[in-house]
Amino acid sequence: MVTSARIQPPTPSTTHEVLLEFPDNRLLIDLCGEFDRNLTEIEQKIGVQIVRRGNQLSVLGEEALRDQAAEVLISLYDRLETGRSVEHGDVDRELRMGHSSDEVGDDQLEMFKGGQVEIKTRKKLVEPRTDAQKAYVRSLFEHELAFGIGPAGTGKTYLAVAVGVNLFITGQVDKIILSRPAVEAGEKLGYLPGDMKDKVDPYMQPLYDALNDFLPGKQLAKLLEEKQIEIAPLAFMRGRTLSNAFVVLDEAQNATSMQMKMFLTRLGEGSRMVITGDRTQVDLPRGVTSGLADAERLLASISKISFNYFTARDVVRHPLVAAIIEAYDAEAPPA
Repeated sequence: MVTSARIQPPTPSTTHEVLLEFPDNRLLIDLCGEFDRNLTEIEQKIGVQIVRRGNQLSVLGEEALRDQAAEVLISLYDRLETGRSVEHGDVDRELRMGHSSDEVGDDQLEMFKGGQVEIKTRKKLVEPRTDAQKAYVRSLFEHELAFGIGPAGTGKTYLAVAVGVNLFITGQVDKIILSRPAVEAGEKLGYLPGDMKDKVDPYMQPLYDALNDFLPGKQLAKLLEEKQIEIAPLAFMRGRTLSNAFVVLDEAQNATSMQMKMFLTRLGEGSRMVITGDRTQVDLPRGVTSGLADAERLLASISKISFNYFTARDVVRHPLVAAIIEAYDAEAPPA
Protein backbone atom coordinates (compact mmCIF):
# COMPACT_ATOMS: atom_id res chain seq x y z
CA MET A 1 0.00 0.00 0.00
CA VAL A 2 1.28 3.47 -0.85
CA THR A 3 1.14 5.65 2.23
CA SER A 4 0.95 9.41 2.63
CA ALA A 5 3.57 9.19 5.37
CA ARG A 6 6.97 10.17 4.00
CA ILE A 7 10.45 9.19 5.17
CA GLN A 8 12.67 12.26 5.03
CA PRO A 9 16.12 11.80 3.42
CA PRO A 10 18.94 11.72 5.97
CA THR A 11 21.16 14.72 6.53
CA PRO A 12 24.45 14.87 8.43
CA SER A 13 22.53 15.84 11.58
CA THR A 14 19.91 13.10 11.26
CA THR A 15 21.94 10.04 10.21
CA HIS A 16 21.16 8.40 13.59
CA GLU A 17 17.39 8.70 13.15
CA VAL A 18 14.51 7.94 10.83
CA LEU A 19 12.25 10.94 10.33
CA LEU A 20 8.62 10.24 9.36
CA GLU A 21 6.27 12.99 8.20
CA PHE A 22 2.48 12.55 8.51
CA PRO A 23 0.34 15.11 6.62
CA ASP A 24 -2.89 14.65 8.66
CA ASN A 25 -2.48 15.83 12.25
CA ARG A 26 -5.81 14.30 13.32
CA LEU A 27 -4.69 10.87 12.17
CA LEU A 28 -1.31 11.42 13.80
CA ILE A 29 -3.04 12.01 17.14
CA ASP A 30 -4.87 8.69 16.74
CA LEU A 31 -1.61 7.02 15.74
CA CYS A 32 0.12 8.20 18.90
CA GLY A 33 -2.81 7.17 21.11
CA GLU A 34 -4.03 8.65 24.37
CA PHE A 35 -1.03 10.05 26.29
CA ASP A 36 1.17 8.64 23.47
CA ARG A 37 0.53 5.11 24.74
CA ASN A 38 0.91 3.57 21.28
CA LEU A 39 4.32 5.20 20.84
CA THR A 40 5.32 4.05 24.32
CA GLU A 41 4.39 0.46 23.51
CA ILE A 42 6.41 0.52 20.28
CA GLU A 43 9.38 2.02 22.12
CA GLN A 44 9.27 -0.65 24.83
CA LYS A 45 8.70 -3.63 22.53
CA ILE A 46 11.29 -2.72 19.88
CA GLY A 47 13.84 -0.79 21.92
CA VAL A 48 13.86 2.61 20.25
CA GLN A 49 13.03 6.19 21.18
CA ILE A 50 10.26 8.05 19.34
CA VAL A 51 10.09 11.85 19.54
CA ARG A 52 7.18 13.85 18.17
CA ARG A 53 7.98 17.13 16.41
CA GLY A 54 4.84 18.76 15.05
CA ASN A 55 3.58 16.48 12.29
CA GLN A 56 6.79 14.42 12.31
CA LEU A 57 7.96 11.45 14.34
CA SER A 58 11.67 10.94 14.86
CA VAL A 59 12.72 7.34 15.54
CA LEU A 60 16.10 6.95 17.24
CA GLY A 61 18.03 3.76 17.95
CA GLU A 62 19.98 1.03 16.20
CA GLU A 63 19.48 1.03 12.43
CA ALA A 64 17.58 -2.27 12.16
CA LEU A 65 15.33 -1.38 15.10
CA ARG A 66 14.68 2.12 13.70
CA ASP A 67 13.59 0.62 10.38
CA GLN A 68 11.34 -1.90 12.11
CA ALA A 69 9.65 0.80 14.23
CA ALA A 70 9.19 2.98 11.14
CA GLU A 71 7.47 0.11 9.30
CA VAL A 72 5.09 -0.39 12.24
CA LEU A 73 4.24 3.33 12.40
CA ILE A 74 3.63 3.56 8.66
CA SER A 75 1.43 0.43 8.68
CA LEU A 76 -0.68 1.82 11.52
CA TYR A 77 -1.02 5.18 9.76
CA ASP A 78 -2.09 3.36 6.57
CA ARG A 79 -4.77 1.67 8.64
CA LEU A 80 -6.05 5.03 9.91
CA GLU A 81 -6.16 6.41 6.37
CA THR A 82 -8.55 3.63 5.38
CA GLY A 83 -10.98 4.77 8.09
CA ARG A 84 -10.21 2.10 10.66
CA SER A 85 -9.17 2.71 14.24
CA VAL A 86 -5.91 1.81 15.96
CA GLU A 87 -6.43 0.00 19.25
CA HIS A 88 -3.99 -1.80 21.53
CA GLY A 89 -4.58 -5.07 19.69
CA ASP A 90 -3.73 -3.44 16.35
CA VAL A 91 -0.40 -2.14 17.67
CA ASP A 92 0.34 -5.56 19.13
CA ARG A 93 -0.49 -7.24 15.81
CA GLU A 94 1.80 -4.98 13.80
CA LEU A 95 4.63 -5.54 16.28
CA ARG A 96 4.22 -9.32 16.09
CA MET A 97 3.58 -9.66 12.37
CA GLY A 98 6.53 -7.48 11.44
CA HIS A 99 9.23 -9.73 12.90
CA SER A 100 7.85 -13.10 14.01
CA SER A 101 7.73 -14.99 10.71
CA ASP A 102 10.80 -17.00 11.66
CA GLU A 103 8.76 -18.68 14.39
CA VAL A 104 6.42 -20.35 11.89
CA GLY A 105 7.20 -23.41 9.78
CA ASP A 106 7.92 -23.16 6.06
CA ASP A 107 4.63 -24.87 5.18
CA GLN A 108 2.71 -22.21 7.08
CA LEU A 109 4.82 -19.38 5.63
CA GLU A 110 3.50 -20.26 2.19
CA MET A 111 -0.07 -19.96 3.46
CA PHE A 112 0.08 -16.45 4.85
CA LYS A 113 2.06 -14.87 2.02
CA GLY A 114 -0.11 -12.59 -0.04
CA GLY A 115 -1.86 -9.89 1.87
CA GLN A 116 -4.10 -9.03 4.73
CA VAL A 117 -6.46 -11.50 6.35
CA GLU A 118 -9.71 -10.15 7.81
CA ILE A 119 -12.84 -11.81 9.17
CA LYS A 120 -16.00 -9.72 8.89
CA THR A 121 -18.75 -10.37 11.43
CA ARG A 122 -21.92 -8.47 12.33
CA LYS A 123 -20.31 -6.56 15.22
CA LYS A 124 -16.61 -6.27 14.44
CA LEU A 125 -13.79 -6.89 12.01
CA VAL A 126 -11.44 -9.56 13.34
CA GLU A 127 -7.80 -9.61 12.25
CA PRO A 128 -5.16 -12.20 13.19
CA ARG A 129 -2.50 -10.80 15.49
CA THR A 130 0.33 -13.29 14.84
CA ASP A 131 1.66 -15.09 11.79
CA ALA A 132 0.49 -18.43 13.18
CA GLN A 133 -3.02 -17.00 13.64
CA LYS A 134 -2.96 -15.72 10.06
CA ALA A 135 -1.98 -19.15 8.73
CA TYR A 136 -4.68 -20.74 10.89
CA VAL A 137 -7.42 -18.44 9.56
CA ARG A 138 -6.39 -19.15 5.98
CA SER A 139 -6.58 -22.87 6.75
CA LEU A 140 -10.10 -22.49 8.14
CA PHE A 141 -11.27 -20.89 4.90
CA GLU A 142 -9.37 -23.31 2.64
CA HIS A 143 -9.89 -26.71 4.32
CA GLU A 144 -13.00 -28.67 5.16
CA LEU A 145 -11.32 -30.14 8.24
CA ALA A 146 -8.76 -28.18 10.26
CA PHE A 147 -7.04 -28.61 13.61
CA GLY A 148 -5.81 -25.75 15.82
CA ILE A 149 -3.49 -27.02 18.56
CA GLY A 150 -1.68 -24.96 21.17
CA PRO A 151 -1.81 -23.30 24.59
CA ALA A 152 -4.58 -21.20 26.08
CA GLY A 153 -4.95 -17.62 24.92
CA THR A 154 -3.75 -18.12 21.35
CA GLY A 155 -7.14 -17.45 19.74
CA LYS A 156 -7.85 -20.97 18.47
CA THR A 157 -11.54 -21.03 19.41
CA TYR A 158 -12.16 -17.30 19.05
CA LEU A 159 -10.93 -17.20 15.45
CA ALA A 160 -12.74 -20.43 14.56
CA VAL A 161 -16.05 -19.01 15.81
CA ALA A 162 -15.36 -15.74 13.94
CA VAL A 163 -14.82 -17.65 10.69
CA GLY A 164 -17.99 -19.66 11.35
CA VAL A 165 -20.02 -16.48 11.82
CA ASN A 166 -18.52 -15.01 8.63
CA LEU A 167 -19.45 -18.08 6.58
CA PHE A 168 -22.93 -18.10 8.09
CA ILE A 169 -23.77 -14.43 7.45
CA THR A 170 -22.46 -14.73 3.87
CA GLY A 171 -24.67 -17.76 3.24
CA GLN A 172 -21.89 -20.30 2.75
CA VAL A 173 -23.22 -22.51 5.55
CA ASP A 174 -26.75 -22.89 6.91
CA LYS A 175 -25.91 -23.30 10.58
CA ILE A 176 -23.17 -23.14 13.18
CA ILE A 177 -22.66 -26.00 15.64
CA LEU A 178 -20.30 -25.49 18.58
CA SER A 179 -19.44 -28.36 20.89
CA ARG A 180 -17.26 -29.17 23.88
CA PRO A 181 -16.74 -32.23 26.05
CA ALA A 182 -18.54 -31.60 29.36
CA VAL A 183 -15.49 -32.47 31.47
CA GLU A 184 -14.71 -30.80 34.78
CA ALA A 185 -11.29 -29.15 34.95
CA GLY A 186 -9.66 -31.10 37.74
CA GLU A 187 -12.42 -30.76 40.34
CA LYS A 188 -15.75 -32.40 41.08
CA LEU A 189 -18.62 -29.94 40.91
CA GLY A 190 -21.25 -32.41 42.06
CA TYR A 191 -24.95 -32.03 41.33
CA LEU A 192 -25.94 -28.98 39.29
CA PRO A 193 -29.52 -27.69 39.61
CA GLY A 194 -31.91 -26.94 36.74
CA ASP A 195 -32.81 -28.56 33.44
CA MET A 196 -30.35 -30.02 30.96
CA LYS A 197 -29.50 -26.62 29.48
CA ASP A 198 -28.80 -25.20 32.95
CA LYS A 199 -26.50 -28.13 33.69
CA VAL A 200 -24.37 -27.95 30.53
CA ASP A 201 -24.29 -24.16 29.96
CA PRO A 202 -21.42 -23.56 32.44
CA TYR A 203 -19.21 -25.83 30.32
CA MET A 204 -20.27 -24.04 27.12
CA GLN A 205 -19.92 -20.44 28.38
CA PRO A 206 -16.68 -19.65 26.48
CA LEU A 207 -18.51 -20.43 23.23
CA TYR A 208 -21.37 -18.08 24.16
CA ASP A 209 -18.79 -15.40 25.00
CA ALA A 210 -17.21 -15.67 21.55
CA LEU A 211 -20.57 -15.52 19.77
CA ASN A 212 -21.56 -12.43 21.77
CA ASP A 213 -18.47 -10.68 20.40
CA PHE A 214 -19.55 -11.25 16.80
CA LEU A 215 -23.36 -11.08 16.74
CA PRO A 216 -25.85 -8.57 18.21
CA GLY A 217 -27.60 -9.94 21.30
CA LYS A 218 -31.13 -10.07 19.85
CA GLN A 219 -29.97 -11.71 16.64
CA LEU A 220 -27.92 -14.28 18.55
CA ALA A 221 -30.87 -15.13 20.80
CA LYS A 222 -33.13 -15.59 17.75
CA LEU A 223 -30.58 -17.79 15.97
CA LEU A 224 -30.14 -19.93 19.08
CA GLU A 225 -33.91 -20.25 19.46
CA GLU A 226 -34.30 -21.28 15.82
CA LYS A 227 -31.41 -23.78 16.12
CA GLN A 228 -29.45 -22.08 13.36
CA ILE A 229 -26.73 -21.82 15.98
CA GLU A 230 -26.38 -24.79 18.32
CA ILE A 231 -24.16 -25.13 21.36
CA ALA A 232 -24.12 -28.67 22.70
CA PRO A 233 -21.95 -31.11 24.66
CA LEU A 234 -19.94 -33.58 22.61
CA ALA A 235 -22.07 -36.49 23.85
CA PHE A 236 -25.09 -35.00 22.02
CA MET A 237 -23.40 -35.34 18.62
CA ARG A 238 -23.74 -39.12 18.34
CA GLY A 239 -25.99 -40.28 15.49
CA ARG A 240 -26.12 -36.93 13.71
CA THR A 241 -25.00 -36.06 10.19
CA LEU A 242 -23.92 -32.43 10.09
CA SER A 243 -24.53 -31.11 6.56
CA ASN A 244 -24.07 -27.50 5.32
CA ALA A 245 -22.79 -26.52 8.75
CA PHE A 246 -19.72 -24.96 10.32
CA VAL A 247 -18.82 -27.25 13.21
CA VAL A 248 -16.33 -26.54 16.01
CA LEU A 249 -15.14 -28.98 18.64
CA ASP A 250 -13.45 -26.98 21.39
CA GLU A 251 -11.24 -28.40 24.19
CA ALA A 252 -10.75 -31.51 22.07
CA GLN A 253 -7.96 -32.76 24.30
CA ASN A 254 -10.75 -33.82 26.70
CA ALA A 255 -12.47 -36.04 24.12
CA THR A 256 -11.71 -39.75 24.29
CA SER A 257 -10.48 -41.58 21.22
CA MET A 258 -13.95 -43.05 20.59
CA GLN A 259 -15.61 -39.66 21.03
CA MET A 260 -13.17 -38.07 18.58
CA LYS A 261 -13.83 -40.75 15.95
CA MET A 262 -17.57 -40.33 16.48
CA PHE A 263 -17.33 -36.54 16.08
CA LEU A 264 -15.08 -36.57 13.01
CA THR A 265 -17.39 -38.98 11.22
CA ARG A 266 -20.33 -36.57 11.64
CA LEU A 267 -18.92 -34.41 8.80
CA GLY A 268 -21.53 -34.12 6.06
CA GLU A 269 -21.83 -32.57 2.60
CA GLY A 270 -21.13 -28.85 2.45
CA SER A 271 -19.79 -28.71 6.00
CA ARG A 272 -16.55 -27.52 7.53
CA MET A 273 -15.16 -28.79 10.80
CA VAL A 274 -12.61 -27.27 13.19
CA ILE A 275 -11.00 -29.13 16.09
CA THR A 276 -9.22 -27.04 18.74
CA GLY A 277 -7.32 -28.17 21.79
CA ASP A 278 -4.37 -27.84 24.15
CA ARG A 279 -2.36 -31.01 24.69
CA THR A 280 -1.05 -29.72 28.05
CA GLN A 281 -4.51 -29.35 29.67
CA VAL A 282 -6.02 -32.83 29.51
CA ASP A 283 -8.69 -33.34 32.21
CA LEU A 284 -9.54 -36.94 31.34
CA PRO A 285 -9.16 -39.62 34.03
CA ARG A 286 -5.68 -41.07 34.40
CA GLY A 287 -5.02 -43.77 31.83
CA VAL A 288 -7.60 -42.52 29.30
CA THR A 289 -5.97 -41.52 25.98
CA SER A 290 -6.81 -38.10 24.61
CA GLY A 291 -8.69 -38.27 21.32
CA LEU A 292 -6.80 -35.20 20.12
CA ALA A 293 -3.46 -36.98 20.41
CA ASP A 294 -4.88 -40.01 18.60
CA ALA A 295 -6.28 -37.83 15.80
CA GLU A 296 -2.92 -36.13 15.30
CA ARG A 297 -1.18 -39.48 15.00
CA LEU A 298 -3.73 -41.09 12.69
CA LEU A 299 -4.68 -38.18 10.41
CA ALA A 300 -1.40 -36.29 9.95
CA SER A 301 -0.75 -37.94 6.57
CA ILE A 302 -4.10 -36.93 5.03
CA SER A 303 -3.32 -33.96 2.78
CA LYS A 304 -6.81 -32.43 2.83
CA ILE A 305 -6.70 -32.04 6.63
CA SER A 306 -4.71 -29.09 7.99
CA PHE A 307 -2.89 -28.98 11.31
CA ASN A 308 -1.95 -25.57 12.69
CA TYR A 309 0.19 -25.21 15.80
CA PHE A 310 0.58 -22.37 18.27
CA THR A 311 3.17 -21.64 20.96
CA ALA A 312 3.42 -19.28 23.92
CA ARG A 313 4.66 -16.65 21.45
CA ASP A 314 1.16 -16.57 19.93
CA VAL A 315 -0.63 -15.78 23.21
CA VAL A 316 -2.72 -12.62 22.77
CA ARG A 317 -4.09 -12.34 26.30
CA HIS A 318 -2.23 -10.55 29.08
CA PRO A 319 1.58 -10.70 28.48
CA LEU A 320 1.94 -12.62 31.74
CA VAL A 321 -0.02 -15.53 30.26
CA ALA A 322 2.79 -16.23 27.79
CA ALA A 323 5.37 -16.11 30.58
CA ILE A 324 3.27 -18.48 32.70
CA ILE A 325 2.91 -20.98 29.84
CA GLU A 326 6.66 -20.88 29.14
CA ALA A 327 7.41 -21.46 32.83
CA TYR A 328 5.13 -24.53 32.96
CA ASP A 329 6.52 -25.84 29.65
CA ALA A 330 10.06 -25.56 31.03
CA GLU A 331 9.08 -27.79 33.98
CA ALA A 332 7.19 -30.34 31.86
CA PRO A 333 8.86 -33.77 31.67
CA PRO A 334 10.27 -34.69 28.25
CA ALA A 335 7.83 -36.48 25.94
